[in-house]
Amino acid sequence: MWTRQQLARRIDHTLLKPEAGESQVRLLVAEALRYNFASVCINPRWVKVAAGLLAAAGAGRETADAEKRTAVCACVGFPFGAVSTASKAFEAKECLGDGAEEIDMVIFLPALLAGDLKTARADVCGVVEAVRTITKNIVVKVILETALLTAEQIALGCRAASEAGADFVKTSTGFHPAGGASVEAVRLLKAHAPTMRVKAAGGIRDSATARAMLEAGADRLGCSASVAIVDSWGGA
Repeated sequence: MWTRQQLARRIDHTLLKPEAGESQVRLLVAEALRYNFASVCINPRWVKVAAGLLAAAGAGRETADAEKRTAVCACVGFPFGAVSTASKAFEAKECLGDGAEEIDMVIFLPALLAGDLKTARADVCGVVEAVRTITKNIVVKVILETALLTAEQIALGCRAASEAGADFVKTSTGFHPAGGASVEAVRLLKAHAPTMRVKAAGGIRDSATARAMLEAGADRLGCSASVAIVDSWGGA
């Protein structure tokens, strides 16, 4: 159904290990350029390095069409989402200044667990408004940690993200012991956030799992095994 090139354009090539150093970031960017992944998804410390490498390589920067080039995606409030909204907003703005074009934020999970829509929405809104004062084109993805949540709590998270003006809802950080992405979670996100895009992340390590997530409705995949997934993908 999807060619390798189409698959690659749906992947955020991810490196979020706390021990990752510059040599690993450089390899990540080189792989992203070779495969034309949608983005490199990294911790804030490495945004300036990655953005510089992509700019030096060209990376399609001659076109304003973000759909045709590799972006830098930064994770903020990661991996717990337990810092203040103001801290997340500051971190996101700093990442934009360093060259990020997409922000993956972790929502304040206790709000979802308590059914507190107002607090959850305000948490997302604080980040969205902060970055959109800098650029209207920034993409914001909201990580809900779906393996931890009930269907009702997932629905609440989708509503909070949508009403706050975010672009994506995302399944997982990949760091929570409750687990990562699941087909059922992707379907729930798609059902409860019909006007938003869905990112599946956490535990997607082979082409069969990647295909299942796409078939369930995922628009983007967060993968650290991106190269192996694309290389083992059937078809052209």
